Amino acid sequence: MGGIQAARGQFIIMGDADDSYDFSNLDAFVHALRNGADLVMGNRFKGGIAPKAMPPLHRYLGNPALSFIGRLFYRTSIGDFHCGLRGFSRSRMLDLGLSSKGMEFASEMVMCACMAGYVVTEVPTVLRPDGRERPPHLNTWRDGWRHLKLLMTFAPDHIFIAPAILLLVSGFALLILLVRGPVVIHHFYMGSHFLALGSLLSLSGLNVLIFGILAKLATYKRVHIVSTPVLHYFHHHFKLEHGLLLGAIPFFSGLLINALLLYRWIHDNGSMETSVHLAFFAGTLAAMGFCIMLASFLVALLVDVER
Repeated sequence: MGGIQAARGQFIIMGDADDSYDFSNLDAFVHALRNGADLVMGNRFKGGIAPKAMPPLHRYLGNPALSFIGRLFYRTSIGDFHCGLRGFSRSRMLDLGLSSKGMEFASEMVMCACMAGYVVTEVPTVLRPDGRERPPHLNTWRDGWRHLKLLMTFAPDHIFIAPAILLLVSGFALLILLVRGPVVIHHFYMGSHFLALGSLLSLSGLNVLIFGILAKLATYKRVHIVSTPVLHYFHHHFKLEHGLLLGAIPFFSGLLINALLLYRWIHDNGSMETSVHLAFFAGTLAAMGFCIMLASFLVALLVDVER
């Protein structure tokens, strides 16, 4: 690991000390750092991988798959998340507060820099067989899982929010479609079983969405990330009363519908055959409102509730 003093502060070039990288050929890293990059990654797939320098499983599956997930989740073009040769601005990297203690540190550096809005680029790097006399400490499946786990932990938009929206929209669409009773679409009968499915999808989607919002807020408190409109709202405009009111609307609407159905049930001497679907819809609505109200207290723990 070596340092370069420059007008913008100290740059560090860090690399594996196993003789697999050419430390006499770092001009591309220095040029990128001096031209404004906060993190410069080597890319072994563009620079070249010498025979026997990387196990086939790592070369054709592990590294490409994890790097693809990293690019997808963190909106970056970096093609080699795990290259052992990289350069960075010392002060900017310290600001990220990186904390991983294992091989996943390689991924944490890239993903946190991307979340913080840093200028991240890459240059081609040649990988040669390492010169160690002992086998490497890398454990393919254990360390691969640690990388994947970290990449997923800090990506609530993909792990929580995107699936939640899909569940919520599809589930509520079924509820609306069947609220007045069974329907037949192209000889396909949709009755109470699909109504139950719609309720399950709606409640599951809402709860996963709540988990996603809480995860985004927790990530924002732990990692210096670029604020999004959702984060801006919660940190600057959200009040506990907002969440309680938002939840109270479906909660009391569901209770009111069920109260009216109860009145009709009493008036009709126990006949409920024509209102089961509406009762199911109302119960789901009330449960969703109740979840939103309770979740508002959790959100309030992660933001400033004294506004």
